[in-house]
Amino acid sequence: MLASSSGGNCSALRVQRQNGAASLILIDLGLSPRRTRTYLAQAGLADTPIAAMVLTHLDVDHAYPGWVGKVPPEVRVHMHRRHLGRGERDGFIFRTGVEPFDEAFEPVPGVVFRPMLAGHDSLGVAVFRVEFPECSASLGYATDVGRPSDALAAHLRGVDVLAVESNYCPRLQLESDRPQFLKNRIMGGNGHLSNEQCLELTRRVLPRREVVLLHLSRQCNEPLLAASYHAGSPYRLSVAAHDGPIAGVPVVEETLDLRAQTGTGAHVGV
Repeated sequence: MLASSSGGNCSALRVQRQNGAASLILIDLGLSPRRTRTYLAQAGLADTPIAAMVLTHLDVDHAYPGWVGKVPPEVRVHMHRRHLGRGERDGFIFRTGVEPFDEAFEPVPGVVFRPMLAGHDSLGVAVFRVEFPECSASLGYATDVGRPSDALAAHLRGVDVLAVESNYCPRLQLESDRPQFLKNRIMGGNGHLSNEQCLELTRRVLPRREVVLLHLSRQCNEPLLAASYHAGSPYRLSVAAHDGPIAGVPVVEETLDLRAQTGTGAHVGV
């Protein structure tokens, strides 16, 4: 997780093949190209080539305008078909090679993104169940989802690693000096998940091994407060930072890494 907050969101999914070759899939481009490169270097990924970019939606903290015209021509950019109109209006269609999706797709071979459109503002947000069939592993990625719906919980149920937003504390939100329309947008069911809603969704998803909390509000939340809701849970917990990468989270357990070395899988992690 390179960074995650209203100041910019970007995660790097590293896939290592059985021959040792590695590549990155960036999930969201909410940081400037320079900050992205800086944080990739801090994470030890500066020399790992970017193979694809996948967008959850086009809010500026997930799709930084400075990327327009800066994406290398060999890198494919994937966005939900419903977001294409906004992408054209905002100038965020990088080139004619943007690849829209509304069903499962493979940004790189052997990595399957299964999208679901969840409620967020008027156009919604893509939530991903990312599957690695050769390794029998899965990652859930859900941010800006508005509410912990039945459909959302079913889409992500049983993933090995769940990256999910825990955006705000309702008390801090209500006590903040933010304008009322912004509070209504965030808390109105098509905005963001509170700490309590994050916990509710996580308990219904039943992740097997690890949870990473995303998109914490710098004004209306605190890392220790968000983490406290998960005290005593059976999974490991990490909290993404707003100003740099956290330690990588393996999607494939160490016991499965041997499969990559013997030619039956790939080692993946975020």
